[in-house]
Amino acid sequence: MKIFITGISTDVGKTITSAIVVEALEADYWKPIQAGDLDNSDSHKVKSQVSNSKSQFFPNSYVLNTPASPHLAAEIDGVTIDLKEINEPKTENHLVIEGAGGIFVPLNENETIVDLIQPDYKVIVVSRHYLGSINHTLLTIEAIQNRGFKVAGIIFSGSKNKSTESLILNKTGIKCIGRIDEEPYFDQNVIREYADLFRDNLLSLE
Repeated sequence: MKIFITGISTDVGKTITSAIVVEALEADYWKPIQAGDLDNSDSHKVKSQVSNSKSQFFPNSYVLNTPASPHLAAEIDGVTIDLKEINEPKTENHLVIEGAGGIFVPLNENETIVDLIQPDYKVIVVSRHYLGSINHTLLTIEAIQNRGFKVAGIIFSGSKNKSTESLILNKTGIKCIGRIDEEPYFDQNVIREYADLFRDNLLSLE
């Protein structure tokens, strides 16, 4: 499987989710674009939280210095993000691909994160409850579907809100893979526990 992980906004839990999915499937990991925090990048974080020995971690296609939208970070660095230069790594293993921010975060003048999604990707949307998150979640799912891609599952992150989660699942009919609680910390043991909980649902993604 090739699993593309996106979120309804920034800081909703995509990287923790990526670590859990990587651990559950002993998958490889690739973040095409990293903007800022280069000494503790998302690739570093996922690698530090995964305990299996099978996963490989592929280099970013673009490494940008400024923690900002990729288009702006690229402009500051004097480069232009070109989708033709973003080449999916070759692997015989499952591959987890982590996006940056939400699906309409711009990469350049014409393209956004959603343009990284390929027809053979299984898309997982990470949703976190906050005022406006229902709207953001439904808009994200609809935008992905309108481009001809299927959302394979939703993972909820943070404090539980049964009403919000039920409404989103009922309106979309999309499978809930699981939910990640507001944990005091995440380490390899916690990631492994969630991996065990999510594994069966991940393996049955359509």
